[in-house]
Amino acid sequence: MLFLSSLEKAQWSEYARDIARRDLASDDFRGDIRANLLPAFRFYVGAMLTSTGQHKLGKQWITSGALIEDMGQFFNAFLSAFLERHEGRLQMPETVFADPRPYLHFTTVPVMQKSRASLLRQCGHTIPKINHPFRLMDIGCGDGALTAALLNHLKAMGKISAIGEVLLVDPSPAMLTLAEETVGKMIPSERIKTLNQRIEQVAGKLNDSFDMALCSLSYHHMPYEQKVVNLRELKPWIDHLVLFELDANHDFPELHSPELAISLYQSYGRMIDFVFAHDAPIEVAQACVDRFLMNEAVSLLTQRRGERNDYHMLCTQWHVLLEQVLGPEFLRLCDCPCHADENFSLFMIHYGKG
Repeated sequence: MLFLSSLEKAQWSEYARDIARRDLASDDFRGDIRANLLPAFRFYVGAMLTSTGQHKLGKQWITSGALIEDMGQFFNAFLSAFLERHEGRLQMPETVFADPRPYLHFTTVPVMQKSRASLLRQCGHTIPKINHPFRLMDIGCGDGALTAALLNHLKAMGKISAIGEVLLVDPSPAMLTLAEETVGKMIPSERIKTLNQRIEQVAGKLNDSFDMALCSLSYHHMPYEQKVVNLRELKPWIDHLVLFELDANHDFPELHSPELAISLYQSYGRMIDFVFAHDAPIEVAQACVDRFLMNEAVSLLTQRRGERNDYHMLCTQWHVLLEQVLGPEFLRLCDCPCHADENFSLFMIHYGKG
């Protein structure tokens, strides 16, 4: 992932204010921007202008950015097409996960399939052998496919022999129904419990212990200070925490900040490219982008910290948090990239009781 220097952050902010004040088109701008970051800068300016009411000028900056994109980074082009479909405005089409199908399609994209396989492989290496019936809590379980795959893999690796209970937690009723059906194909239904709630509502209500809590792309929906509170509530009830997350700088940066924009440009730009590159009907890919990924991206581009939906953190920031909250009783047992390229990374972290 590319980052801005402190000087560049200040320059980009000043440039954006000047462009907005003077109604400057991209061809009239004369600022000094690193050549490889020019598409990201035009994305930053265009998104800021569009989200603050200067729709026509913002669209021009985004369109001009699309003309100079390459190397698998086409977020300006994706955003321009999105604006065409939504009357030139940055708006969230619907509640994320109200319909599970766009997310389910996202999980079939090859990079996600390979990343999940890496997650399972590392869990098989780092989870100790459990000699009693294994108890798993899956926070943000989605359709339950990863839950079932993890249980099958741990059994195949000889790490578990019997399954005692699986607690499925998800705020989407549709997702939870699918998850219960999926996991129910491998264990009796009486061993499955469900909580149709958000992560924030779960940790403080637990009254039972679990060998492992799996958090796959689920714990980033709250800011750092709330993560601290909820993980502290979760800590007494688990022996192992396995986290699978996007490596991105979306928690601490404020709305319309250059550092938020450049992280968003790289991470979501690559994710959307992966979706459209996957062999699927265009209407399916477009629904995945508009109803899932762009829903999240628009929240990051238009809502202040504390209001937006997503707070992805850098892997280094997660370690600071986990050491602060789980240490010293829990030790870091694994820190592994599940996918990494120059713009986009997914990682797995495992902390367990020493």
